[in-house]
Amino acid sequence: MIERVADEFGVALRPQSIGSGGVRVEVDGADDARTVLVEAWAHQGPPKSAQRHKVLADAFKLSWIASILPVRPRLILCFSDEAAAKPFRTGRSWAAEALRAQSIEVFVAELPAQVRAGIVDAQHRQYR
Repeated sequence: MIERVADEFGVALRPQSIGSGGVRVEVDGADDARTVLVEAWAHQGPPKSAQRHKVLADAFKLSWIASILPVRPRLILCFSDEAAAKPFRTGRSWAAEALRAQSIEVFVAELPAQVRAGIVDAQHRQYR
């Protein structure tokens, strides 16, 4: 997923630890100049309530990091499924509106069918 974002935006991304005041957080992808920061969520299908909170926590983390950097980076929440991304894109959702207000982009990285099937299988094993 991170590679798809990197290809789309023309930057090399890798996991990084970023911090301030003795507090450090990990981001799933950032370029060395920190002009792009990405958090990724591979879930397939519509998110449940607690899962929405996880995504919003990732968004809040991106927003906080952006506030401590000298130049505001491009902030991206990356999903691998349109259904998972939908609550964070639609105009009827407060979460979608909040993301837009914070200039956090929602990007869907299309994955091969075989990879998507593997993720769905893993999700079914987790929820039994």
